[in-house]
Amino acid sequence: MAGDRKAALVRITGRVQGVCFRVWTRDEAERLGLVGWVRNESDGSVTALIAGPDAAVSAMLSQFWKGPPGASVSEVASEEASSLEAPVGFRITR
Repeated sequence: MAGDRKAALVRITGRVQGVCFRVWTRDEAERLGLVGWVRNESDGSVTALIAGPDAAVSAMLSQFWKGPPGASVSEVASEEASSLEAPVGFRITR
């Protein structure tokens, strides 16, 4: 049902580059059945678009606070996004 699908544009800050955060995000998103993308930003943050079932998006938002070993997340800021912007599958960009 379309009503239980959700999309979020997320910005994660802290020690999130150089710790395999993008690979970890892709793996977690695929495990949860999400589609979208993740990329490093020039300011040291990571941005991700995640889309899928509401419960899976919520679970991923919680997982972002943990991140992979070596990460130290200081903030996870998310805003609602259109799931139409999400690609098929999940990819690492840039």
